[in-house]
Amino acid sequence: MSSLRNSLRALVAAGLAAVLIAPASAAQAEPSPAELTQRIEKSSTELERVVESYNKLTEDIKANKAAAAKLTARIGPLEAQTAQSRADVGEIAVTAYKTGRLDTANALLSAGGPSNLLDRLDTLDQLTRQRQQRISGFTESQRKLLDQKARLDATLAKQAAQAKQLAAGKKKIEKDLAELYEMRRQAYGRATEPPAPRAKSKSGESSAEQAPAVSGRAGTAVRYAYGALGKPYVWAADGPNGYDCSGLTSAAWRAAGKSLPHNTKMQWGVVSHISRSELRPGDLVFYNSLGHVSLYVGGGQVIHAPTFGRNVEKRDVDLMKPYGYGRVR
Repeated sequence: MSSLRNSLRALVAAGLAAVLIAPASAAQAEPSPAELTQRIEKSSTELERVVESYNKLTEDIKANKAAAAKLTARIGPLEAQTAQSRADVGEIAVTAYKTGRLDTANALLSAGGPSNLLDRLDTLDQLTRQRQQRISGFTESQRKLLDQKARLDATLAKQAAQAKQLAAGKKKIEKDLAELYEMRRQAYGRATEPPAPRAKSKSGESSAEQAPAVSGRAGTAVRYAYGALGKPYVWAADGPNGYDCSGLTSAAWRAAGKSLPHNTKMQWGVVSHISRSELRPGDLVFYNSLGHVSLYVGGGQVIHAPTFGRNVEKRDVDLMKPYGYGRVR
């Protein structure tokens, strides 16, 4: 009987040990490379949206700085105009004080007598109107100056708030990026892809010379994109050593003499929307609800800066489901 009890105790102890050990073992199980890859892709997509929001905020700050510079340029002449109007009004006051004792009787008794009274009254009337115009001009100059200064103060305050928001966004991106790169190390053994070998032509020129023959500004943009192949994805960067997706397309078209905002949604807002059948080299292809953009280079291919830890590459236009197509105007 005691041996039976001992056997039961041993079985219960073994069962309890199995129950206690099994969850711990499962909790310590490392995610597979496939699971890590899935997490990396999800995190990359979410983080790219954050980066594009950061890029938009940067574009907004640039626009506000330009607006502030214009307002400042306008305020200078208005200040000078207001100062001149103030001086004019002061001069009128001094003149009125010095000549204020002259009245109609003095005018009648002065040389020329009543025969020149109408002329004198007309002259006084003109002087009065001029004085009122100067005073009104001074008031209007003051109003414009105060209005422009208020607009400038509001713009600068908005700019300061945006700068704080930008700094906070940068910290969040850097924190999330550190976690993302750690996942890449676990999955692939390194945080970023190795630099792609730069293809050389027979003459020893870089791969930028191997771009298809495309004329005009679109050709310049396409050649620039080819020249970026193999360079790393760098968030919020627009070259020349690294790019994010909208940074690459804006840099390519900047080389062609066209200015595009460094933000995917803003780029969609300034291009002409076209159909897929109208696509030609230099056009932009948008993806992921305007979360990603690439440059079409012909032959059903695009060049894009894919995501964190990756390098600029050439892929099929259907690398993901396209959102729409745009032509730079």
